[in-house]
Amino acid sequence: MHMQMQRRAIQPNDVSYAQAHEISGFRRLLFISGQLPQCEKCILPKDFEGQCRRAWANVEQQLKQAGMDFSNLVKVTTFLSERRLRERNYEIRREVLGEHTPALTVIIADLYEEGWMVEIEAIAAD
Repeated sequence: MHMQMQRRAIQPNDVSYAQAHEISGFRRLLFISGQLPQCEKCILPKDFEGQCRRAWANVEQQLKQAGMDFSNLVKVTTFLSERRLRERNYEIRREVLGEHTPALTVIIADLYEEGWMVEIEAIAAD
């Protein structure tokens, strides 16, 4: 008999993440590779909002393939191409995740492809 997964956000805050996210009694872990800001047809939105929403949609697609949703996220790492994108990134993440507070890291990085402004990788559990 399988125990039901327990989760606890440790020191959650009002900017949609927690300092840590503890889970126990889980059955599966899902490691989601960095999701790109473009669709399957390789169409890259020109603005940050479009790219950020596309990357989150790609994360959601991987979660759905595993029978999960955003509530299963326990760790998210977001790579931004520029520091000036932090505030809008937070606003969009808050819209997408609502009150859910996974552990979070945001890194300012030189991304793999020129033109990419964001990439999101994640870990989920159930």
